[in-house]
Formats: sequence, structure tokens, C-alpha cells
Amino acid sequence: MTIVLVTGANRGLGLEIVRQLAKQADMMVILTARSQEKAEQAATELGETAGTGVPMTVDVADAASVQQIAAQVTERYGQLDVLVNNAAGFVDWSEVASTANLAASHHLLEINLFGAWRMSQAFLPLLKQSEHGRLVNVSSGAGSHADEQFGLTTNNGAVASYGISKAALNGLTAKLAAELADTPILVNSVCPGLTATAPGMEAMGARPVADGAASVVWATTLPDDGPRGGFFRDGQPIGW
Repeated sequence: MTIVLVTGANRGLGLEIVRQLAKQADMMVILTARSQEKAEQAATELGETAGTGVPMTVDVADAASVQQIAAQVTERYGQLDVLVNNAAGFVDWSEVASTANLAASHHLLEINLFGAWRMSQAFLPLLKQSEHGRLVNVSSGAGSHADEQFGLTTNNGAVASYGISKAALNGLTAKLAAELADTPILVNSVCPGLTATAPGMEAMGARPVADGAASVVWATTLPDDGPRGGFFRDGQPIGW
């Protein structure tokens, strides 16, 4: 049995990632949210459609919460094979670096960068025990120089904090991959692309959530000789 944990999984992209993973044979998915109520509601929704998810609670911006869920998973299962760091915050589209509210920027980094970092540190002891460990950071083209639509140098520097946080997340991915190069753990970042996670996003060219989730799921099921430390969208490397 392969055990997977997905953060920020009670709605949108995270919930669809859980849905797709739970359909796969011999895979048990831990569905996390910041509240147990939201996690249980999402798990119930999945049970009524396709697949199942085990609801658990974690706030990735809270160190004590992260340590608590790591202890719970260790005690209950003694195993984790795949960690998907999906939980993320966002900022107003008009935000630029010169006038950004730095308190808000700091909070965003606590989620998008340090949240993934905390989760990775907390679960690496279990991932290292897996013969096929996978660590997937859900990033964004907003943190890339190669994304011509939403990248770091586009749109007059808008959405600054979010783009900076995702660029930093890609940096974390590279560092962890280098550190774990001699282990079975494959560490990669994935951009799901602009997905229709909110009303009206289709008008911006957003694609179905299922397509973005499939991009992430691809990285969780890589073969043992798969890539390490890369940044991918739909299974194809993209620059950052």
C-alpha cells in the first residue's frame, strides 16, 4: 500500500489531486485541511463520487500543527510514501513589489515556501523509509522566467509576493533534490497551469481543474529512474 498526503486538499486543485490518486490501485490518500470539519466534508464528497480520502488536519503555517500531523501519521501508519505540498495562499492581482504590504507578503511566504519546507522536514524521516519516496511541490509559472503569460517579468511586475514565493519554492525543490540525490526520494516541482479553481477563471484561459491535477499526479507516480529537482508542467520540463 502506497500512502500519500496532500496538503490544502479540501477544495479545488487539492481535492481533485486526491480524487485522482484515490482511484489508483493500492493507494491510500490522506486529505488534509486547516480544520477537521472541512477535511471530513471533502472526504465525504469524494466518497460520494469516486475514490476515498482519509481526513486529517494541518495548518502548514503553524509549526506545532505540522509536528502534530507528522506524529499522528507516524503513530497511525508508520509510513508515508508521497508528500504533495499543495497548500498555498494568494495575493491581489494588482500587488507589486514597490508597494506590497510586507506583513501580508511575510504571511504568504509562511504558507507557500515555509509551509512546504516545514512539511518536508517533518515527513522526511518517513519518506526516507519508503522504497519509492516522492516529494512534490505544487509551484507555478508565476515563479518562472520562462512563463510568457504569468512569469516573473510579465504584467508589469504584478502579483509580486506570489511569484517570489513560487520562485523560492522551486529553489527549495532544487536544494532538497540535491541533498537527497543518493536516496530513492524523487523531489520535483510541478506547475498545474492556470486552472479554473474559481468562477470566471475560464474567461482568463484557465483549463479544467482535472487537467491541472493530472499534471501533479504525474510527478507522484514517476518511475524510480525518473527526474529529480526539475520543474514540470504536463510531464514536460519548463524553465524557471
